[in-house]
Amino acid sequence: MNAFAGGAFSAVPSRDSALDYIAQNSFERPTLVIDSARVGEQYDALSAGLADAHIHYAVKANPAPEIIRLLVQRGSGFDAASRAEIELCLAQGARPEKISFGNTVKKPSDIAFAWAMGVRLFAADAAAELEKIAAHAPGAQVYLRVLVESQLADWPLSRKFGCAPSMLPELLDMSVALGLRPVGLSFHVGSQTRESAFWAPVLDQMVQLWDRARASGHDLTLLNIGGGFPAFYDQPVEAPRAYAAGVMAQVRARFSGIDVMAEPGRGMVAEAGHIAAEVLLVSRKSDDDLHRWVYLDIGKFSGLAETMDEAIRYRFDTAHDGGDTGPCILAGPSCDSADVLYEKRPVNLPLNLRAGDRIVIRNCGAYTTTYASVGFNGFPPLDVIVL
Repeated sequence: MNAFAGGAFSAVPSRDSALDYIAQNSFERPTLVIDSARVGEQYDALSAGLADAHIHYAVKANPAPEIIRLLVQRGSGFDAASRAEIELCLAQGARPEKISFGNTVKKPSDIAFAWAMGVRLFAADAAAELEKIAAHAPGAQVYLRVLVESQLADWPLSRKFGCAPSMLPELLDMSVALGLRPVGLSFHVGSQTRESAFWAPVLDQMVQLWDRARASGHDLTLLNIGGGFPAFYDQPVEAPRAYAAGVMAQVRARFSGIDVMAEPGRGMVAEAGHIAAEVLLVSRKSDDDLHRWVYLDIGKFSGLAETMDEAIRYRFDTAHDGGDTGPCILAGPSCDSADVLYEKRPVNLPLNLRAGDRIVIRNCGAYTTTYASVGFNGFPPLDVIVL
């Protein structure tokens, strides 16, 4: 139970249908169970907090068709990273004008496909990408992603995507020269930014860039604030409505009279799903080993990739909870020596945990099914049940 339940902090619900389903059923292999009603509740809370901002759900977080369909019905837009994600959203009823092609690295053929399907908003962070968009989506609206500093997220995202601020004037001018419509800027504050106050230094950077772009003659109208909306893992986070409202208060204090787009992913779906897994082995490497090794039938290659560098700290439930516990090194089932989940900071698990015991991994609705391999070492990909 979250010690900060209630008030402005995210709370564990009094009834969790996904946990109830896991408790009442057996599973032959690791299975993610998603409570779609919880997803709807998270959308409603974020939407209320974001007020007049437009939500574009980050499809990569969890592309289950049932989730996409539910969010279409709620009126959500979608941030798609690939042709397949665009096709998925369209198949579930999303209108093309509510889909943005948010990946800054795209195949020319995929750009052409998106344009032909009616997608009109594209992301870019490089001159060559703008040239591809101009060639295959002539006249498209573009927003330029910028690298930002001072990220206070648990998992900063400040290298692979985005241009340096010094490149922005050149890219804006180039967009116009290519016949594109540069409508705005985007950034990512970093994954799992646990407090809304942590957005302040990044927004300070963005408003300076925005003002300079406007002063140089670019009529920008859209600020894409990206993702970063957190989920509860091992540390408390603000409740979604309060968090979103806190972010938007800071945005509106710096920007007025513009459209704002947000791309929540983790904050939309993570807390709605849990994984039912099984303990395969509990052992020690030597008689004087301080830590037990606990091997699960799920690991980094079958859904838990976000344990890389122990960045995301999942919580675990077992039938032995409430008794004595001890530190464990947690590992997956594959033959790859990198398939160790938690070793730098061992996990405390019951001392009487045994092979064959069920273990429930909490709040796994985001970035698990999408990271699961097709079947490394012959272990099956993660099963999914959407309630």
